[in-house]
Amino acid sequence: MTDESDAKPAAQVELDAQVKPGAQVKPGAQVKPAAKHKKSNALLNVMIAISAIAMIGALGLIAYPTFSDWWNRMHQSYAVAGYVEQTKDMSGAERKAMLKAAREYNERLAANGDRWHMTDEQKREYNETLDITGTGIMGYVTIPRIKVKLPVYHGTSDGVLQIAAGHLTCTSLPVGGATTHAVVSGHTGLPSARLLTGLDELQKGDTFAFHVLDEIYTYQVDQISVVLPSEISKLNIESGADYATLITCTPYGVNSHRLLVRGHR
Repeated sequence: MTDESDAKPAAQVELDAQVKPGAQVKPGAQVKPAAKHKKSNALLNVMIAISAIAMIGALGLIAYPTFSDWWNRMHQSYAVAGYVEQTKDMSGAERKAMLKAAREYNERLAANGDRWHMTDEQKREYNETLDITGTGIMGYVTIPRIKVKLPVYHGTSDGVLQIAAGHLTCTSLPVGGATTHAVVSGHTGLPSARLLTGLDELQKGDTFAFHVLDEIYTYQVDQISVVLPSEISKLNIESGADYATLITCTPYGVNSHRLLVRGHR
């Protein structure tokens, strides 16, 4: 005997396979192959996956500044806490010796007529003075008006300024004293960290302070200037004066000039 399915065309056999038992099929009706349904579903799934990835990426971009600022604040807090703890572990004699070395360094710097061009030996001495923890941190700065508390590191390399404030090489170390002018720099407007953002809100009469070892050196703002990057005369050391200046770029996003906020102790 001949099997009934053998007598049917292949297309009819496929049609019969897709129709449930008891279903009515009109003559000439066509049913799409199952493979096409699978292809359509796969394409839909790909589109859904792409949309989900795009949405996750957009949310990531929105959350990045907040998360990155939180991460940097945590790093800054740990750096300051580690510095304070290390200072407490030092003896009184050790702290006095380090402060004495820093003040002697400042005296030699003020007497150096070419302090903006340091020799390799002078750079080595600078990097070693007040390097209490071996990480380059020399203390921290607080600015009450804008609620800033930042570790201050030796130098103003990109690595330092992305996460903290940097002490400007060739300026006095922030330990006060006559004939000194300490200069500390920091970024503003970074999406990844607040740092010195808001420095332009300071007014004459406001204060900021450097915390070095167990000493606090407080300065009252007496001069606010905007200068070109090449203008450094306002950073000069003046005989008998005890100055400190905070520097950042201005205006936001342009950074063509420098904002100088100077204080006297």
